[in-house]
Amino acid sequence: MPDFSILTKYFGLYMEGFMNTIYSSIIALLGSFVLGTVIAVFRISSIKPLRWGGTIYVEFIRNIPLLLVVYIFFWGLPALGITLSGFVCGTIGLTVYTAAFIAEAIRAGILSVPKGQTEAAQSSGLTYVQTMRHVVLPQAIKIVIPPLSNQFINLVKNSSVLSVIAGLDLMYFGDRIASKTYATFDTYIFVAVFYLVLTLPLSYAANHLERRLAKHG
Repeated sequence: MPDFSILTKYFGLYMEGFMNTIYSSIIALLGSFVLGTVIAVFRISSIKPLRWGGTIYVEFIRNIPLLLVVYIFFWGLPALGITLSGFVCGTIGLTVYTAAFIAEAIRAGILSVPKGQTEAAQSSGLTYVQTMRHVVLPQAIKIVIPPLSNQFINLVKNSSVLSVIAGLDLMYFGDRIASKTYATFDTYIFVAVFYLVLTLPLSYAANHLERRLAKHG
């Protein structure tokens, strides 16, 4: 049975880490969705430099560990004279890493939209950018709601990487509490509960949205 006195005594620290995890996840979620969408469009562009750039980005980021991406910003930027907090570096790293996976999901969605949709839009006078924005992307994103939802849930869990660079997230404060109490098991059980408070509603909302979209065709 977990020692609930740990939760009550250090509730303030838990909540500080919990809120920072929410902030980091929301920022990274929005940033990775925008960046991932841009990269996905680059990946299917007829302009070779854009297509090559998008491909290199996705293949490079997807095949290295998230921790290494975070380290590149946390340890690499100071070498260029740019010093950022662990929270900022971790959030940027999380954004850049997740964007590569979102880009592939959205690219798959774009390719699944019938080419006739694009041809019809462009024949009506829309530019390539307008066609992607108003015709193709809305359909593509609707198609890839399930994988996108999974990526967003993974993003919340991956935010624990901030703890290794003093990112002030939930896992970071969990480590601090464990070092104070020496009750490692109990401390991390409560950390897990806080993560569940974040991920379970997201999972339920994603399933509900998926069913709703399927119901409406």
